[in-house]
Amino acid sequence: LENLEKPVCRAAAASMPKNPRVLALFDVDGTLTEPRKTVSPETLSFLATLREKIAIGVVGGSDLVKQKEQLGDSPSLFDWCFAENGLLAHKDGVVIGQTSLVQHLGEENLKRLINWVLAYFAQLDIPVKRGTFVEFRQGMLNVSPIGRNCSREERNEFEKFDLANKVRETMVARMKEEFADLKLTFSIGGQISFDVFPEGWDKTFCLQYLPHADFDEIHFFGDETLP
Repeated sequence: LENLEKPVCRAAAASMPKNPRVLALFDVDGTLTEPRKTVSPETLSFLATLREKIAIGVVGGSDLVKQKEQLGDSPSLFDWCFAENGLLAHKDGVVIGQTSLVQHLGEENLKRLINWVLAYFAQLDIPVKRGTFVEFRQGMLNVSPIGRNCSREERNEFEKFDLANKVRETMVARMKEEFADLKLTFSIGGQISFDVFPEGWDKTFCLQYLPHADFDEIHFFGDETLP
């Protein structure tokens, strides 16, 4: 009887209508993909199957160009697509919201911030430096002591060096003191960099586009999820 019931149960599940009131929201690096690598066919297949059952979304810190490099046409692959933590928001492939770091901070404060970072790096002695030390994004700055142009091997080696010498941690502590007036958040993540953005502009920023009344459950999946 048990063996007869299983196919029936699977068939019933397959015929169940999609429940849009349940949302599975995924991070990108370290979750849907390895850091800065492309998504696997198996993961894409899983997402397509899951989308038939419930609503799915993606929220990543990178801009839409980089998100598409890793996932493909993410606005069409997900019901909800949030680039740069939701500063660029899509619903069913259509833009529903956009926010700018320049508008929030102002050009003078942004220059002050970038100039300080570049001056700090000029005095920083680490084994390897490459290029793209500050990457400007729509809603944040991504700051990398080694530079984002480093190779995979250099990235791995810097991660070990940083763990031992607290390069990013020390720099973030200094920046919190220097820019306390700007009310910024500093998020150390990945192997080589940290993000700088206004308070409240982390991944929870995207929740403003997800009306509480429209969902019974929202589940977030990420590689670094702390209470």
